[in-house]
Amino acid sequence: MRQILVAGVIGMFLTVIGTPLLIKLLARKGYGQFIRDDGPRGHAGKKGTPTMGGISFILATLIAYALTKVITSSEPTFSGLLVLFLMAGMGLVGFLDDYIKIVKQRSLGLRAKAKMAGQLIVGIAFAVLALQFSDSRELTPASTRLSFVTDFGWSIGPVLFVVWALFMILAMSNGVNLTDGLDGLATGAAVMVFGAYTFIGVWQHQESCANAITLTNPNACFEVRDPLDLAVVASALMGACFGFLWWNTSPAKIFMGDTGSLALGGALAGLAICSRTEFLIALLGGLFVLITMSVVIQVGSFKLTGKRVFRMAPLQHHFELKGWSEVLVVVRFWIIQGMCVIVGLGLFYAGWAADK
Repeated sequence: MRQILVAGVIGMFLTVIGTPLLIKLLARKGYGQFIRDDGPRGHAGKKGTPTMGGISFILATLIAYALTKVITSSEPTFSGLLVLFLMAGMGLVGFLDDYIKIVKQRSLGLRAKAKMAGQLIVGIAFAVLALQFSDSRELTPASTRLSFVTDFGWSIGPVLFVVWALFMILAMSNGVNLTDGLDGLATGAAVMVFGAYTFIGVWQHQESCANAITLTNPNACFEVRDPLDLAVVASALMGACFGFLWWNTSPAKIFMGDTGSLALGGALAGLAICSRTEFLIALLGGLFVLITMSVVIQVGSFKLTGKRVFRMAPLQHHFELKGWSEVLVVVRFWIIQGMCVIVGLGLFYAGWAADK
């Protein structure tokens, strides 16, 4: 359990002290945020704010995980490394997108096909590798069965699993990307979800089927390959994002950019897949789902009826245009996200208790 505390503290420390250095570097190079003309008027003043801040918490998470293994003399696991790979890979795609926006002053960054190709390459690599590396109990980091609190139903097979994993990765990474429109909004929401996955990993470790002999009911256990190490990864991410929030909260000194939002979405999807909580992530990350659905509804309504449901999508900008201050929107949306996490963890525990 010491690993979890060490990873979280190191992750937070690195972003608290490292992000200002990144801000100075990005400002010196002129890597500032490009603001779209059709956005809320209050965002015009954010033009030129350093972006690509996701570099800060990506590196902090990777370093925190590595140092934790050295300090605690523990070995990395395939599950933990795969989630970190997915995070870094999606972050790289986002970095290329951000870089093109800044250098070429093109607000849309990478061409849609190129961006999708990058996400698909990283996602497919993760999905294929997640079905390899079985342990002594023949468990792989991921399962071809669908899951909520634990696996259920029949195996969907490796091909459909890859398709399902890609859907989750694209949905979560683009969901976080859409949420990242106000200072600190996506970062604070991500901290809560990573905190939830830290708890889930610890609980799954304590109630692992590997320890079934010591459990009251051997059937009420979790068949997860490396739950404790997933908790370490989640803790490192939680700490790194928490430290980054110090600089990203309103008024933001730096934005995470697509570098950060795609990386966070990838990490969330990876944790859900490897912890066998694939459908639960829709509730734990409820704010990301809600904001994504607002865009879907807005686009669908406009194409079908020619009318808009919201004043502007994503949803956070609708409330800005209604007169809410940016801080008010962020805090209230954090409250919504907090409630989603509480309900999600409640269902997680209830699912385990029902079998217990």
